[in-house]
This record gives sequence, structure tokens and C-alpha cells, in this order.
Amino acid sequence: MPSQRARALRKRMTDAERLLWRHLRNRELGGWKFRRQYPVGPFIVDFICVEKNLVIEVDGGQHAENEALDLQRSAYLNKMGYRVLRFWNNEVLQETEADLTAIFAILANGKQNSPSPQPSPPLGERGNL
Repeated sequence: MPSQRARALRKRMTDAERLLWRHLRNRELGGWKFRRQYPVGPFIVDFICVEKNLVIEVDGGQHAENEALDLQRSAYLNKMGYRVLRFWNNEVLQETEADLTAIFAILANGKQNSPSPQPSPPLGERGNL
């Protein structure tokens, strides 16, 4: 049950996720709507702006050990048409403004969410992170 798991994850957010959420919620960043701990296919992403097809992942130390899984996850999300932006927990906690500036730049320059009858191009052709 992805929705039950997402609900549980919302209650157990990391300090970095809570900090970033304070800046993303209620359309605080440029007026774009974000959701947290949101199911996308078999995954639950940390934050998502559906309007701009942007997923933001905040990774802790355990992700350094599971890099292959993160690559598979990002590849799946890219295939679904999402751009994935990743930050380390310590980066969010220590460089919050720089991270918010990077997110805002992508939102401001990104394309609107528009359904496409054809699948998205592979990662390298889109220039995604």
C-alpha cells in the first residue's frame, strides 16, 4: 500500500527533509506546488512538483551504499518524464539557500508539464541530473 507507506514516511521525515519542506510547502518557492513523500509508480519520492515534472530527493548516508538502486530509481523516474534533483542531507542543512536557488532555477527554466504520446528520451539526451 504505497499511500499508507507514504503517510508513515511523512511522519518520520529527516531534519533535512523537514527544513526543505518548510521552504517548499504552501507554494513558498516561486508559487509552485510541491507534495512530499508522494508515490510515483513503485517508488515514493521525497518531494515532487507535478506541474514542472520535478522530483527532489534528499539522501542520507545510506544512499552512498545503495548508489546502484538510486540510479535505477532515477532512470525509472526519468523514463516517466520526471527530472530528478538530488541533495545530500548535510548539503540541505548547511547550504539551504544555495539548494533553494538551484531548485528555483530549474523550476523557472523548466517546461510546463505536458503529456506526450511518445516516451521521453533517455537520460543522456535530456541532460537530466
